[in-house]
Amino acid sequence: MNEQVLPWFLLLILLPLIGAFICIGTKERTTDYVASLFAGLTALVGLWMVGRWGFTGVRIHLGGLPQFGRFVGKEVSMFGFLLDPLSAIMLMIVVGLGFLVTVYSVAYVSTGNKEHPVTNGRERYFFWMLLFIASMTGLVTSSNFLQLFIFWELTTICSWALIGFYETDRALWGGYKALLMTHGGGLALMVAIVALYLNAGSFDFEALKAISPEVRGALFALIFVFIMVGSWAKAAQFPFHTWLPEAMEAPTPVSAYLHAAAMVKAGVYLAARLILEGGALPYWVGLLTTVMALITMFFAVSAFFFQDDLKRLLALSTIAHLSYILLGCGVYIMFKAPEAYQGALLHIAAHAAGKGLLFLTVGALTYFAGTRRISQLSGVASKQPLIALSFFVGVFTVTGVPPLAAFWSKLFLIIGALQDGAFGYFLAFAMLLESLIAFGWFLHVGQRVFFGTPSPQVEAMEGSRRSIDISLSVLIAACILMPLIALPLASAALGR
Repeated sequence: MNEQVLPWFLLLILLPLIGAFICIGTKERTTDYVASLFAGLTALVGLWMVGRWGFTGVRIHLGGLPQFGRFVGKEVSMFGFLLDPLSAIMLMIVVGLGFLVTVYSVAYVSTGNKEHPVTNGRERYFFWMLLFIASMTGLVTSSNFLQLFIFWELTTICSWALIGFYETDRALWGGYKALLMTHGGGLALMVAIVALYLNAGSFDFEALKAISPEVRGALFALIFVFIMVGSWAKAAQFPFHTWLPEAMEAPTPVSAYLHAAAMVKAGVYLAARLILEGGALPYWVGLLTTVMALITMFFAVSAFFFQDDLKRLLALSTIAHLSYILLGCGVYIMFKAPEAYQGALLHIAAHAAGKGLLFLTVGALTYFAGTRRISQLSGVASKQPLIALSFFVGVFTVTGVPPLAAFWSKLFLIIGALQDGAFGYFLAFAMLLESLIAFGWFLHVGQRVFFGTPSPQVEAMEGSRRSIDISLSVLIAACILMPLIALPLASAALGR
């Protein structure tokens, strides 16, 4: 079995990695073709693997270094691959959105971009983008904490390079801040992994269950909190939430991938993996996860009303939606409600479709109009109807309008919360309140930007780009169809 499966895992990581290094040595149109080809091949391999092993699961152990085994008196697995329903959900959005973002970037990262015309450095851009895809595929298919950590840090480096791509002062600061805050969380994760190895003699995800009962209480609390610090930092949760709005100086396709499929989703994936593999977790774990999610959601939503930058508004929305996912994980632990965990996993995919669409929509606005300021945009629908349609489909998706994807994930989350008494009802109310506020505010923003008399910037909009139109159209379809794929995987993750 291993001999049949291992080449596919290696191919999944090597394809974008090889494509990245080829891009460095190419120019102009050749770079576009190479990047799109290798991102497309990676997507084909990844989606085929999801269909082949996503539901049944497959795990490969590749051994480790003998020195680590001698230290704990047994063989320690340090490297390997895992594809189960949880990692399949992540892999699906990592490779799928990775391909769409790469295709979109062919048009966006060019001299035709009115906001940021790019005359050189495109080979550098596609190098880091393909390396980002390779790092994320490695992260979500890692079979243990140690290997996950290696790819975890690689995603941090890739995001730093891509956020600072334009090399303006604000872009360089945004990349530096993201690097510092997420790497700080990575150091906390490393401490937890070392503590786990020293006390359980393993780097496996299931190692928390192997800690001896004599030290399990205090040690488990230490390891869990440090792992969650890594998760919170990566997912831009309170008190680490400030780096994500600053990262909006990145090219918009980078922002789309960062928010919908990659960097921040790695944070919630780690939490979901920890909860799935951690055995019977105590109530306080769920309570801590839930309370932190609620605090973050409150901070994000309260900042909606002061934004004139569409990308910063979407960044705050992303922070709130990552809180939904962690809230579902916390509710699952506290109330033993499988619907909450299913909803959390489904929301990973639903949010990826909706928020990916919204970011690429805003990117199209900046490409054609040269601005993303709400105060400078009006009447876009009369000039670019596909962009207008994409925005409202994205908004209706992430705010939970039926029958779009996030309606189903939020429905499962609320059902899970209602399994308990007063506290559960309060959590359900908080989720409904956030959805209503977001729905109302995004409709207000949409009306200002897309209807009325065209502003001077909108009057100057003309033409279309095929790669942008294709990416938007595919994601519109994904906002409708995503639950048909992701919900069965979310159910399979719990053996349902």
